[in-house]
Amino acid sequence: MNISTVSRTLAIGSFLFATTALASSGNRSTADLYNAFWSPGHLSPFECRFGILNSTPLGLPRCMQASNIQYHLDMLYGIAQANDGNRAAGLSGYQASVDYIKTTLEGAGYDVTIQPFPFNAFYPAGDGVLQVTAPTPTDYVWEEDFTYLSQTEPGDVSGTAVPVDVELGPDNMSTSGCEADDFTDFPAGSIAVIQRGTCAFGQKATNAANAGALGVVIFNQGNTDDRKGLLNATLGDDYAGGIPVLATTYDIGASWIDQPDLQLRVVANVVREQTETFNVITQTSRGKGNNVVMTGAHLDSVFEGAGINDNGSGSAALLELALQMKRAHPRNQVRFAWWGAEEAGLVGSTFYVNSLSQEEQDKIKVYLNYDMIGSPNFGNFIYDGDGSDFDLAGPPGSAATEALFEKYFNLRGIASEVLR
Repeated sequence: MNISTVSRTLAIGSFLFATTALASSGNRSTADLYNAFWSPGHLSPFECRFGILNSTPLGLPRCMQASNIQYHLDMLYGIAQANDGNRAAGLSGYQASVDYIKTTLEGAGYDVTIQPFPFNAFYPAGDGVLQVTAPTPTDYVWEEDFTYLSQTEPGDVSGTAVPVDVELGPDNMSTSGCEADDFTDFPAGSIAVIQRGTCAFGQKATNAANAGALGVVIFNQGNTDDRKGLLNATLGDDYAGGIPVLATTYDIGASWIDQPDLQLRVVANVVREQTETFNVITQTSRGKGNNVVMTGAHLDSVFEGAGINDNGSGSAALLELALQMKRAHPRNQVRFAWWGAEEAGLVGSTFYVNSLSQEEQDKIKVYLNYDMIGSPNFGNFIYDGDGSDFDLAGPPGSAATEALFEKYFNLRGIASEVLR
């Protein structure tokens, strides 16, 4: 009898033992039995120690205990508290987070790869300034009326506000600033006022810079109620426009459109510098290496906080999953990655993918990303992998992934919803 057969046998035996008392106590559903087994009030000390129970799909969820994940979250929070309150990529809190993940994995026996990559570190040095200087001077409120676009260049510039191909009103389909032609006859030395919509923020700002803008203010799109407030977005690590960019609300931006003599002052008090940070990667020693199941979570926080939900929650859960699987015998090799500089625009994960040969990419059959999985106002949502709900199928493997999540929630009797 091989180890896999032993593992399955013991997992089934443990399931039957754990649920017998519940089943005999009354009219219990299959979902009740699974919930009792997978979310036990108490684990015996040795259930998950030897890679037997936790090496099977039936037994592994039982071993993924919230208390262990909470321990990792506490460690990440402590790291942030000891490093100016954050774990942002390029700063000391992120490096300490990398060290914690690496040390914990190596302590369990994993071989760990630390992958360096270049990126633009970005963090505020102080509050920004957004003012109308003429005809009616107005000072706007930092972090209420306006904020930085992450990865903006620093600067203090003033000039005439020039709207760029804006489309106001509900249900608008704004493409403001997405094409170089949007800036035909744009007066160099002005401040470009651009509306959100259709293309990336960095593309809009770069087009403005190429047209001679001194600075940019991007206001929210306003086509729906959830696109009227203050933006929290990034220009991307590759932004090369060289000018400061602020974000403001739809109402503020829209109020400027019919004021041809409006003068603006834009100040971005930030630090943006080329530096280096790291991904953390490991994988199981067992399983088919040409049929890899890859899982990942970004390890960095934003500059403004410790990032315990975003994304300590995904990082901690992924770490605990790796620890539980160290002695497991999975059918397919499982690879774990903690990405750096996600908050700067998916920089670490993009670097990793680009570093792989086509042959290495083809060995990865499915990728599962864990981001903000500790939300108290959670929903059990599943992406429409097969395209049956929204006519937009994901890449190969997506249909099987959707079906697996649906089966899991159905087994537990938990409602779920398919999303686009």
